[in-house]
This record gives sequence, C-alpha cells and structure tokens, in this order.
Amino acid sequence: MLEARDISVEIAGRLLLTGASFAIRAGDKAGLVGVNGAGKTSLLRVLAGEADSAAGVVLRLGSVGYMPQDPRPRVAGDLPALLYVLSGRGLDKATAHLERLRQELEHDPTLKNVERYSHAEESFRDQGGYSADSEVRRIAAGLGLASDRVDLPIGVLSGGERRRVEMARVLFAGNDLLLLDEPTNHLDADAKAWLMDFLRSHRGGIVVVSHDLDLLDASITRVLHLDAGRLIEYKGTYSQYRTARSLDEQRAAKTATRQQSEIKRLTTLADVMRTQTAKRARTAHSLDKRVERMKAVLVEAPRRERKIKISFPEPPHSGRHVLRAEGLSKGYGGPLVFRKVNFEVERGERLLVMGLNGAGKTSLLRILAGRSEPDEGSFRFGHAVETGYYAQEHEGIIAGRDVLSHMRELSSESEPRLRTLLGMFGLSGKKAMQDAGTLSGGEKTKLALAQLVAGRYNLLLLDEPTNNLDPPSRTAVAQALAQWPGSMVLVSHDPDFVRALAPSRILLMPEGRLDYWEDELLDLVTLA
Repeated sequence: MLEARDISVEIAGRLLLTGASFAIRAGDKAGLVGVNGAGKTSLLRVLAGEADSAAGVVLRLGSVGYMPQDPRPRVAGDLPALLYVLSGRGLDKATAHLERLRQELEHDPTLKNVERYSHAEESFRDQGGYSADSEVRRIAAGLGLASDRVDLPIGVLSGGERRRVEMARVLFAGNDLLLLDEPTNHLDADAKAWLMDFLRSHRGGIVVVSHDLDLLDASITRVLHLDAGRLIEYKGTYSQYRTARSLDEQRAAKTATRQQSEIKRLTTLADVMRTQTAKRARTAHSLDKRVERMKAVLVEAPRRERKIKISFPEPPHSGRHVLRAEGLSKGYGGPLVFRKVNFEVERGERLLVMGLNGAGKTSLLRILAGRSEPDEGSFRFGHAVETGYYAQEHEGIIAGRDVLSHMRELSSESEPRLRTLLGMFGLSGKKAMQDAGTLSGGEKTKLALAQLVAGRYNLLLLDEPTNNLDPPSRTAVAQALAQWPGSMVLVSHDPDFVRALAPSRILLMPEGRLDYWEDELLDLVTLA
C-alpha cells in the first residue's frame, strides 16, 4: 500500500528526517507524532506526493487520499457541495453524463439513445451512483454538516463548513490509504466521535497526524515518533506508546550516563599513562582507540522536553467600554448566518462566543477585526482600544516572507527583542529567517501568537488559538492568557483552554443571546 525506503525530508534548507524506512499495509493505522516543527506535516506531504523527499523512495500501491491541515475546496464557488464531494469518486462526471443522456433520450427516443442510456445507467449503478447521495449525506452529517447545507453552492458556506466538505470528499472517495493532517481541528465532540468510529472501521491503511489524544488512543494501532531527525516505531495506542517511550528514554539515559562515565575513566587513565614509560604510552594509545570506538556507538541521551514559558505584556490602558455591537447580521449570498446580534464588552472582560458549526462565530470575529463587512448593523470600539486578531486560518501569514519580517510589521521593537519574543515560542535561530509559508501548522500558530505579543494590544479577538499546538504549548498559551488582564472575545472548542481563561460571559450564536458563564457549560464547549 505504501513503502518508504531510506527517505530524508528537508524544509527550508533544514534536514528534518534522515534515513527513515517503514511500510503501511491494509488495516494499519499509524499515528505520526512529535513536537511542533519536528517535520510531521512535511513528511506527510512527501508520503502523499505533494512534495519531494531529499533522499530515498516512496512507493505507493493503490489509491491515496490526502487531507492537509487546512482542507479547503479549491473549486468554483457556484459548484454545489454535493457534486464536489461526489467528485472524490468521479461520480460528479458520471452523474452529469447520465443526465445528458437522459435529456437526449427524452428529446430523441431512438434505439441508439436507449442503448447509450442503458449502458451508462448500468455503469453508474455499478459505481454505487444511486446510493452515493445518501452516503455523502451520511458522511457530511457525521462531520457536523447539515443535509440542507450539502445542496448549497460551496461559495455560500462558512469557512468551517467548506473544510468539512473537503474532508467529506476525502473520506467518501474510498481510497486504499488515508493520510490525514490534524483531521479533528475545527470539529465538535460529536463529529470527533463519528470520525474516530470511521477511522476504526476503515479497512485500508491510515497515517494520521494529530494532537488529539482521544483520537490517537481510540483509532490507531501503531505510533511513528518523529524527533531530532529520526523516526522510531512503536506498536499500540498512544497511551501504550507513551509508556514504552518513557521506558526507552530511561534506558537510554542510563546507558548514555554509563558510556560517558566509562569514556571519562578511560580518557583520564590514558592521559596519566601517556607521560610514563614507553610501554604505558602504547597502552594509552590503545585506550584512545577504544574511546574512539565507544564514541562511534555512543547512545544519545534523550532530550528533555523544553519547558515553554510565555508571557503577554501589560496591555495599554483603555476606556471602560471596550466594544459595542448593534444589530450585526451576516450572510453569504444565501440565508443570513446570524441576524441582529447585540452585545458589549467592558475592560478586562472575557466573552466566549459559542454556537454550533456554521452558526457564524468566525464570521463575527472577522467583522470585528475589519476583515469582513456586516450586511446590517454596526460596531464601535471604546477609547484607546487597540485590537489584535488571531485568525484560525492564519490568513495574516504570507508565504515568501520570513518569520522576522512578520514581527517587524507589528512592532517598532529592536531586532534582538523581536528575536527574544520569537524564541519564547520556540522560533529561534535560523527559524526566524525561514520563509513563514514553510512553517508547520503549529509553528504558524506560534508565529501568530508571537505577533499578538509584539503588537501590545488591549483587546484580543481569538479564533481557535490552540488548534495545531502540541499539549505543552497549549498549556503554556492558556496559562499566559489566563494571567493577562486585557479584554478578549474568543472562540474555542478546547475545554481546558476555556477553563483556564474563565470567561465572564458567553454569546450564543446565531441567536446572539448573552448569558453569564458557569462551569457547567464546559461540557458544551466541545459541542459549540
């Protein structure tokens, strides 16, 4: 199904993986894990044929379905979502062809046209064409996309709905091998549970990159651990991998300590003997060779997980009333997504925007950030309010421009200070001069958050800021924002993040109903 032989992966001149070999067979379900920036997305792109490897060979047997980290349809906006999903198996063309033949038959019911239509219909039935409509709607519903939304043109769907359409197309295609990069991003709890069941029952092979520990525990049978340029394989679930990995690290640490101690002992002994008799000098030379042989097979001590410490600067002072929205409405050529939404945010308040998928949460934040215009209504900021916006699709990160340039845009701080801020998010050294378009999803998230720190804002608009982050980074960001005294309007499906931030109030979309936050609402965060 897929075989990787001695492959190496390089990005922006940096070697992320060397000499990796592994195979994925039917029924194999492998989780590809590692910290942000380790090279997981780059490796997945190589496996999918979307990028070339620096060395080695990837053999693909059978059909491959690849879902990137930001799966959005790249087709005309007037194409119905249903037809786009059907294109995963080529059934969109078969459907259109059958419809043309039907019209020709109605217009000219000759024997030739009857035979052409009969052959086409038989082929369409053999491809599962007559059951495809219900199958597409079943998959779409599982991913949280309502049946009536599937019939709409892609252009009128929200960003989250378009991502689900692309995922539905990949899953519907029935490929032998699925390569999925963070598939649970932007999914609510029900959709995640459905996806886990789908992956468990998939008969083909799967390689999945995810920081969703529930998904990794529920749906995989192997773990490919990518770290420091090496790929190590473990059998079992994510929890079993963590146990085995911990034991391996303990053994490696003991072996490395023992080897270093022996090298030090032999080197000291050789140094003492070197200045003595000729016979002892020859013995010292033999000890030197022994030390060199030991260094050639030296076990590397496991790297300690880097502790991330993030802090947001004290926000500039603003007026008491930070934001007021009146009668906001928004649609995309079809029915309005939300109508007549009113709310206020005061200094230091944290407002959590909740609602089902497609309820307009991202659309609302884009309006407040000035990236989109409301169809109706208005909003205004209070005195001395400076607004920073985190967009879940990283639309402010421009390919072709380096990381440091993105920071310079937002701050007049010196270059050493900006590099310090980037280092706080693990984007230090050569990474600061890397093309931002080549960053991993997690690294793009860190860059966008570093930009917020550099901008010295007092109102943050945060749209799913913990997506793509590994668990230590997610915790560090949550702790930093929890201690920050500025104002926030945020969208998040991450209950741990929401718990840490302890929002003051919630805004339920699309109704626009305001309510006070209660801890009992945490159970609804993953559903909203």
